[in-house]
Amino acid sequence: MEHAKKVEEVRSVLKEAGEDTLKALLMIDAVQRLGIDYHFHGEIEAVLERLYTKFNMSDCHNDLYELALGFRLLRQEGYYVSADVFNNLKDKEGKVQEKISQDIEGLMGLYEASQLSIKGEDILEEMGDFSSRLLYAWNTNDDQSQARIVRNTLGHPHHKSLARFMAKSFLSDFQGTEGWINVFKELAKMDFNLVKSIHQKEIRQVSKWWEDLGLAKELKFARSQPLKWHMWPLAVLPHPSLSEQRVELTKPISLVYIIDDIFDVHGTLDELTLFTEAVNRWKYEAVEPLPDYMKTCFNALNGITNEISSKVYKDYGWNPIDSLRKSWAILCNAFLVEAKWFSVGHVPKTDEYLKNGIISSGVHVVLVHMFFLLGHGITKRNVDIVDDFPGIISSAATILRLWDDLGSAKDENQEGHDGSYLDCYMKENPGTSLENARCHVMHSISETWKLLNQQCLPPNPFSSCFTKACLNVARMVPLMYSYDGNQCLPSLEEHMKSLI
Repeated sequence: MEHAKKVEEVRSVLKEAGEDTLKALLMIDAVQRLGIDYHFHGEIEAVLERLYTKFNMSDCHNDLYELALGFRLLRQEGYYVSADVFNNLKDKEGKVQEKISQDIEGLMGLYEASQLSIKGEDILEEMGDFSSRLLYAWNTNDDQSQARIVRNTLGHPHHKSLARFMAKSFLSDFQGTEGWINVFKELAKMDFNLVKSIHQKEIRQVSKWWEDLGLAKELKFARSQPLKWHMWPLAVLPHPSLSEQRVELTKPISLVYIIDDIFDVHGTLDELTLFTEAVNRWKYEAVEPLPDYMKTCFNALNGITNEISSKVYKDYGWNPIDSLRKSWAILCNAFLVEAKWFSVGHVPKTDEYLKNGIISSGVHVVLVHMFFLLGHGITKRNVDIVDDFPGIISSAATILRLWDDLGSAKDENQEGHDGSYLDCYMKENPGTSLENARCHVMHSISETWKLLNQQCLPPNPFSSCFTKACLNVARMVPLMYSYDGNQCLPSLEEHMKSLI
């Protein structure tokens, strides 16, 4: 009851912002960073619609921070606004105006806005380089509180971070004399506890499902990390109302990890070939020749696929079984290609490796399942697009594959047969240092983000929820693959504790 009253109080505050554009934008930014924006879609939409109609008029951008923040919030919500508005920050000689180099808040806003650039937007790239250079230089300033905020902006720009995972640090830095700030903080704290109880319930459901499934006992060589696997749905589908979809999505995610271990750690090439054939044919006679541990895995795969298909059909009137089976076959085919490369010591060209590695990342399988579990826009046309590995999925998968292959450490002692983009790149470019190869990978990730940003803008056939979920996959990747020297994930573990 108290929570509902606080939601209405914040709603009133948002409506009161009225025509004060900067104040309204600051409020929208705050509710998004606090992870409570899902309560206020209507109010946010109304402000952004109003802003969008006048945004390209040059006379309404006297304030650098307002310009940068307005641009970022519009782009984030799928409005296309031209980056040319930033040309107004240059003087007649084409240099960035000197006066903005002292505006730290404006520079942070500019850096944040640059994260939404798409290919060909040289002005945004220039503004991103300009702002980051000055912010890094300013980072040594004596004002420790401001320096920490600058560091957070540079290390975790909002567009490439998960709001719920960053909310705590924003909460501690979220200061000011405006009365509305305290009201927002109060709701955020109440909301955090409410959502945490939902997450705890999900963890119990997932843990019970995993134990009942029995794969951990049957396949002792494979990973058994249901809590870690459930972090993907928690990150990708943050809306509290999507609890059931998160629990269901953890099931195919678990099997991606298990099947990856079968191909990577345990199976012989002959066994893997038989398993891939069985998944492609999806008939019991194809399962008969498999060793027992593979039969167990296939039976679990078949059961989960049937269960999710029945649920989707019941909820939305569409049977996705062909799409789901096809996605698993495509994944296993890609795993088998890698197994064959390893068996003969073949190091493929980078393009060949990445084309296959994007598929073997498992992102397509997971997002196909998620598309159907959400039930938004299930039409023949959209199903065909999803089945065919669209750009919005392949970009997220590329970011995952490249991050994974940066190779800061082997994944939790899995001594498997993983290939690596770095190995392929260094073989293809003799004399390249590991450091230069890693710089090349980071540049490739940055360029792929530009593609992903483009794919989130109109015309985009997918719902806002699905689109944001694809972005959230890319945002989650650094947390999932930043191993320390002990083969642990300290950042992820910290966020796991805070969320559940």
